[in-house]
Amino acid sequence: MKYSELKQILEAKQSKPKIVKRLESQLKNKGMNPGQAAAVASSTLQKSGVLKKGTLQLTKKGKKRTKMGASGRAKDREAKRHGRSVKDYKYSSKTNRATLKKR
Repeated sequence: MKYSELKQILEAKQSKPKIVKRLESQLKNKGMNPGQAAAVASSTLQKSGVLKKGTLQLTKKGKKRTKMGASGRAKDREAKRHGRSVKDYKYSSKTNRATLKKR
């Protein structure tokens, strides 16, 4: 195995998934210290089934949610909450919320 291949494998194992980084960032922006934010983010995502228990590895659900991005997750949350279609919502990156589109 070449050094570059080994390096890529190690970096992939050590890097945090985007969904974890985003939640950590949101928690830090609310005033939580970085260590606490990392612990809360991983715990929360493990409880919700996005991460495998005790690891930072994504589950099948986690891969799907990460691929959706922030806007997709916000629209999906609101659609599930109100029993509507995801297409009925628009996303605001300023508030990280999805609201109903005006008709």
